[in-house]
Amino acid sequence: MSTAYLDCFSGVSGDMLLGVLLDAGMPERSLREVLASLPLQGYTLTVKNQTIQGFAATRVTVTCEHHGQGHHRHRHLEDINTILDQSGLPSRIRDKAFAVFNRLAAAEAAVHGTTIDRIHFHEVGAVDAIIDIVGTVAGFDYLHIDRLICSPLPMPRGWIQCAHGDIPLPGPAVCRLLAGVPVYGENLDQELVTPTGAALVCELAAGFGSMPPMRLARTGYGAGSMERRDGRPNLLRLLLGQGVEVEEAQLVEVIETHLDDCHPELWPHVCEQLLSAGALDVGLIPMQMKKGRPGILLRVIVEPADRTAVTTALFNETSTIGLRVRREERMTLPREIITVATPWGDLPAKKISTPTGIVITPEHEACRAVAKAHGVPLREIYAAVGRHAPPPCS
Repeated sequence: MSTAYLDCFSGVSGDMLLGVLLDAGMPERSLREVLASLPLQGYTLTVKNQTIQGFAATRVTVTCEHHGQGHHRHRHLEDINTILDQSGLPSRIRDKAFAVFNRLAAAEAAVHGTTIDRIHFHEVGAVDAIIDIVGTVAGFDYLHIDRLICSPLPMPRGWIQCAHGDIPLPGPAVCRLLAGVPVYGENLDQELVTPTGAALVCELAAGFGSMPPMRLARTGYGAGSMERRDGRPNLLRLLLGQGVEVEEAQLVEVIETHLDDCHPELWPHVCEQLLSAGALDVGLIPMQMKKGRPGILLRVIVEPADRTAVTTALFNETSTIGLRVRREERMTLPREIITVATPWGDLPAKKISTPTGIVITPEHEACRAVAKAHGVPLREIYAAVGRHAPPPCS
């Protein structure tokens, strides 16, 4: 699986995403061909290779005619959809680009207390933002990235001027877009995450957290348009490689909550939803809570990159109103799935390498299905897997 990690140590914006994709391998010619299919005129796309504080990076600048304040053409979501429909873009790129704009419209509508069909796109609806969004979606498509993970995002302070006047940072639309996304404070009074950048990563990333296991192939750097006042490089980094599944994550997050008002019939469904969201393990521990009421400790183990999906499932599927999250290291034994011959056919089993030798354990669900199909006690299936298991490796 082709895997990429977007390292937003200095935030993310549309032009930074274009730059990092070009630097990571998308040819400039391909980007220009994609943009030429859009029914847009009156802009110039400039691509430059720059060195930013010792880092070789690519910077993309979109210059529009009448780009001064007050000269942006305002567009509704319907206008954006018309532009995309009239383009020659493949449907997978067109639909994904529209999904990004739909996120922006929903966030702006929530901020301004209106509906998405009445939202005027100001900065985000200008030609440069359309190019940023379509070009970024096309760039990830060109690089054939199967799974994108994004780092937590920095949230600065201060103020920025926009069409509505001065607004506090992080911008209200950015806060709406990043609901449920891991963020952290940055002691800087400059905008680091733009609405366009936030909408793109929320739509394109499969998760947010630390870098997933991968065999690193190449790295790209995209330069932002501003210079940070704290002297740090204003860059976006993209790391590309092949995802590896050899060893389980050794740094995990443990999510816990106490519950005393959930019906026990719900728990199989809750556990199934948590595992589907990416949980590595789910445990229910009986306990006595305050006022003498019986309750449970719900404990979920998850890789950091899957925390958002799992916490969303917890809030949706249980009555919890708060979670405790901590990071822990874990040790795991090497394991692999093998096939074991039995009187009822080949069955999968787990081969575990322990300090004292190899241990073969049956796969419960497979054994249970065979026991049910043949009318054989489950313990006999387990015993057969043990008898027919291959000898320990020397």
